Order: sequence, then C-alpha cells, then structure tokens
Amino acid sequence: MKTQVCIIGGGPSGLMLSQLLHLKGIDTVVLEKRSREYVLSRIRAGVLEHGFAELMREAQCGERMDREGEIHEGFYIAHDGVLDRVDLHKYSGGSSVVVYGQTELTRDLYEARDKMNGVVIHNAEDVTPHDLTSDKPYVTYRKGDEVIRIDCDFVIGADGFHGVSRKSIPRDAITEYEKVYPFGWLGVLSRTKPVSPELIYAKHPRGFALCSLRSQVLSRYYIQVPLTDTVEDWSDDAFWAELKRRLPEEVSARLETGPSIEKSIAPLRSFVAEPMRYGNLFLAGDAAHIVPPTGARGLNSAASDIYYLYHAMVDHYINGSDEGLENYSAKALARVWKAQRFSWWMTTLLHTFPDRIPYDQKLQQTDLEYLFSSEKALGSLAENYVGLPF
Repeated sequence: MKTQVCIIGGGPSGLMLSQLLHLKGIDTVVLEKRSREYVLSRIRAGVLEHGFAELMREAQCGERMDREGEIHEGFYIAHDGVLDRVDLHKYSGGSSVVVYGQTELTRDLYEARDKMNGVVIHNAEDVTPHDLTSDKPYVTYRKGDEVIRIDCDFVIGADGFHGVSRKSIPRDAITEYEKVYPFGWLGVLSRTKPVSPELIYAKHPRGFALCSLRSQVLSRYYIQVPLTDTVEDWSDDAFWAELKRRLPEEVSARLETGPSIEKSIAPLRSFVAEPMRYGNLFLAGDAAHIVPPTGARGLNSAASDIYYLYHAMVDHYINGSDEGLENYSAKALARVWKAQRFSWWMTTLLHTFPDRIPYDQKLQQTDLEYLFSSEKALGSLAENYVGLPF
C-alpha cells in the first residue's frame, strides 16, 4: 500500500488532519488500533476554542456543531460561597467558546471521512513506523496473520500518550517534561438538566468541583478525589452529596441528580515531549503533550498542532516549500507551553493540594481576589480560555 501521509491514530486529531489534507488533494491513510465503536465510546472534554471551531468548519465538518453546540460567552468561578462570572466575550474582545462533546465531534469527522471514501483502518495491530530518518519511511501493521506495509512520505503520530509514535523516537533524541498532580477528577455523566447554562468551576476546602454540560439534557460533573480512590468507592448518591457540599447553596439547591450513564476517574498530568519531529515523523496532540483538563486546553492544543501540520503539508505538496515542516516543532511547542502555563495556573488556583501549608492557602486566596479586582487579569484569563491565535 502507498500513500503520501500515514497517520497513526484515529481520534479527532488524526481524523481532522486526514479530512483537511483530503480536501487539498493530499492522500492519507489513518491507522487506528481500536474499533470505531471503542473510539466513539470515549467520554472526553467538550469546550472548543474559537480557532478549533473555525478549523472544523474549514474541514467541512462544522454543520452539526454550529446547529447543536452551545455558544458560551462566559463561565463562573465559585469560591467562598459566592459565584463570580468571567465574561469571556467582554474581556477577550468579542470571542466565545463552543461547548460540543468530543464524542459528537469525532462522529462528525468519521462521517465526513466516510463520505469522501477516506481510508481509515481500524483494529490495526502492532503498528510500527520504520526508517523515519530516511526519505522513504514506511509503517507496518498486522491484520490477523497478515503484516501489511504502507510506504509514505511522512508519518504523523496522533496516537495519544501511550501510543507507539513517541516511543519510536530514540531516547537520546527527545526530552520529556512531566508533572504529576496528587489527585484526579471523578467524572459523572448523567441524563439531567444542567445546573447552569454556563460552566461553574468551584474552589472549596474539600476539593475542586466542575459543573459542565454536553447539551440541555446531558450534564457532566466532576469532583477532585485522591489518586487512591476508585470508581467503586463512589456510589451515585455519594457523588451527588459530595458535589453539593462543594457548590454554593444557591447552586446545590437547584442541582438535578440522577443515575450515572458513565463514571470514571482521570489522573491529572502535565507532560511535554521535545522536539515534536524526528526525521519524517511528526507528533501531534497527546502523543506530544498532556495538560490537566482544568483550563480546557487538551483537545484545543491538539487542534493547533493539526493547524500547523495541515498548512505545512499544503506548503510542501502544493507550494513546494518545506519551511512549515522545518518550523513545525518550534511553532507548535511555543503554543503548547503557553497552554501548559495556563492549565497549570488554573489547576493551582482552584484545587486543594494535600500538602498545602497556610502560606499556600493565603497565596491562592490572594490570587483569586486579585483576579476579580483587575480587568487586565480577567483579560488574560479570557484571552487564554477562548484560545490564543494559531
């Protein structure tokens, strides 16, 4: 088999790049080790920054997002029993975010690939990149007893933190930076009316909480829990009771509860691998960087990688320039580290750390007080939340 760009990973990043390149006449093959049903069963974040929404429209996949997605021009931070609103529209100069579930977004991308007869191969086992520093790289994968080879010009590693792509780079050719936080998020999806039309981030001595939504009839809630906790430790009743404790009384009084559709615990981690290129292998999304979900930057950071790669590939194949490819890693990492800083700041501002000392508590409180006393501070938060320019 032969293609121009072989993309490892059939999540939203890989599918979006494949779709964008196809629209420009550039041939791709996507390899995904899981089934489509498995990929679509993953419950992930759904806050899309302005640039991501524009990229979906450019990929001709934004129709349902524009029809069903929730436009949010602000969000709330609950602290000390009160609700303070961050006016994104006002403080970012007129921008907003779109709340649209990653599962639905991925479904839209799959359907677009199907309509264009895009090649997306599922249940591809033992995917292995080869000869990445040569001008003729290739990728092999196994289907049953058969090993299949794909010759290509470039390999894109969009296969997540645990994928094969980053692990294919020699250890002495890559530097990894990591911070593991001493807690996780217990998340519950429920078929209930959201408690608020906009997201509520809650800072509380018992731990952080987040009230989010997927639609007007589907809610997503989170609470901070120790890393030692398991899903089995938390019944639905225990979850709802703890969530209510961490919210202001006016919010908890109107919280609608119900059976959980999905329940999981996600540990919080910050991670960056540098560089994001090795020969003709280019890393994108979680394969190269992870952020805590506090600042809603994970999927959005992956989208900026895809934006840079897409334009670099178009310049290579259509305009005959390799400048975008040569500068990809540096350009992507510059934006990645800004997302890392913002996610770290949001996490530090709103969570209760188990080893905190009174000094830390005072600084955290002062940071919150300063935020809501300064329009410039609110402007910085809003600018980062709606998304920095690509």
